[in-house]
Order: sequence, then C-alpha cells, then structure tokens
Amino acid sequence: MTVTTPLLRLGIIADPQYAELPPNEELNRFYANSLKKIRDAVDLFNANELDAVVVLGDLIDADAVHFEPVLRELGRLRHPQILLPGNHDFLVEPEHLAGVYHRLSMPAPYYSRQVNGIHLIILDGSEISLFAPPPGDPRRQQAESRLTALRASKAPNAHPWNAGIGGEQRSWLKALLDDMDGKGEKAIVLGHYPVYPPSDHNLWNAEDVAGLLARSPSAVAYLCGHDHRGGFGTKGGTHFVTFKGMVDTEADNAFAIVELFADRLNVMGFGREVSRELSLCEAR
Repeated sequence: MTVTTPLLRLGIIADPQYAELPPNEELNRFYANSLKKIRDAVDLFNANELDAVVVLGDLIDADAVHFEPVLRELGRLRHPQILLPGNHDFLVEPEHLAGVYHRLSMPAPYYSRQVNGIHLIILDGSEISLFAPPPGDPRRQQAESRLTALRASKAPNAHPWNAGIGGEQRSWLKALLDDMDGKGEKAIVLGHYPVYPPSDHNLWNAEDVAGLLARSPSAVAYLCGHDHRGGFGTKGGTHFVTFKGMVDTEADNAFAIVELFADRLNVMGFGREVSRELSLCEAR
C-alpha cells in the first residue's frame, strides 16, 4: 500500500548566483534575473505546507553587497530556512570572508539538526579550498596540495572551483551516521558539491564521502547543487540528487519540493528541474 503522508517536505533551491551583473551568455547564466526567480519560488513555497526551505549554495555570484537583496526575498518565506554556502558565496571582499557563514544564519560551518524526527546533515564542502579559508589559513595550503595531487592523477574534478572536506569533518560525519544506523534513524545529507556519480564538478574527496553515505542504512539521500546541469545516481541504496542551477537561462526557473515518505523520496520539479519518484531500500 502506498504511504500518502510525508515524513518531511522541503523546498529546494540551488545556485541562484544573484548579482547585478550582465549575463554570461556563453555559460547561459543570467545573474540579475535570479531575484525574480527566487521571488517566484518563494511565492510557490508559501502556498505549500513545508517543514523548511533549503538553498544548496551559491546564493550570490560574487561581492557581499548582493547578499542583502536575495536574503530579503527569502525573508518573505513563512517556513524555516536552511542556507549553506557554495564556492561563489566566498567570492567576496576579504573583510567579508569570515562572515559568510554568519550571513547565512548558520550555527556552524557543518552541523546536524532534526526536523520531524528526520536528521538533516549539513556539510561544509568548502572547508578545504582556495577561496573559503581566510588568507594565510593552513587549509589553503592543504587545498593546493590536494589540487596538485588530483591534477597529477588527471582526475576530472581537479579544478580550483571545487573543494573538499577535512579529516575532522569526515570523522564527525562517520560517527554521526554510525550512531543513526544503530538507532534505525533516517537522514538526508545536504551539501553544495556533488559526490556521486563521478563528475568534473565533484567534491575533491567525493569517492570517500559517497562511500560513507552508501554504506549507511540511515542516509537515504544526498542533495546538492554546484553542477548546474543537474544529475542523479544511486549507490548502495542512497540516492544522490544534483539540482539544476536556478541562474541558468534567461527566464526558465528551476527549483523543487522534496517529500520524504517511509518508503520513497519524491522530487517535484518546477521549471527545468526534473521530477523523480525514488524507492527507499528497507534493508541493506
């Protein structure tokens, strides 16, 4: 029998990259148009019963001055917000770099919270990067080393606009999943960078993170943005959904409502976003 009552309903936006800048027609990105696209998404979300609205990173394209208009639009939501940064959110003036997480009202760069008994795990995919840590931070040197090694191995994701998570965050994630597995709980993991299937936009240590999630019975899904083309894959029973970039195209929008049921995950896509019905594995 099909279960009709969702355990959790989330509004999803990925990569608005708002900025008052001319469009990049080569990339098909219309930065200034994202403000209206967000407004339209907020109107639809407000007409639905949701537990939260999630922005999966790249709220702005660059420059801290662009946060205010887009946060004002999101402020019209009647639902709680979960905002996490992408690589473009760190392309701000040096004096604003350390305040990005605070600007997005994040309690910590990575953390977990429960909504309706479902764990939402928010990852900091930009932890080891060439852009998020302040100048002089040793994590920038770690990023240089990782990128050099990836380039030497001709990895497809060896790009400076990708990033990785550190050992402490990885250990935290594993311990959290192990605890949830022991209790038979469910979790949805949220990040900016894809980790599966393989892609040139993937997190630098995507294979390791995807393996952790795929081995965890609790991790029903990983939701992300960054790759504006979107994407999907299933590994070990965990569904990996990459949402299309809202900034792409002059007028066509892209956002979604995700519903988690006891037996399935539904993605209701709007505009260019793909709708999906994904069955959950009862045991693995």
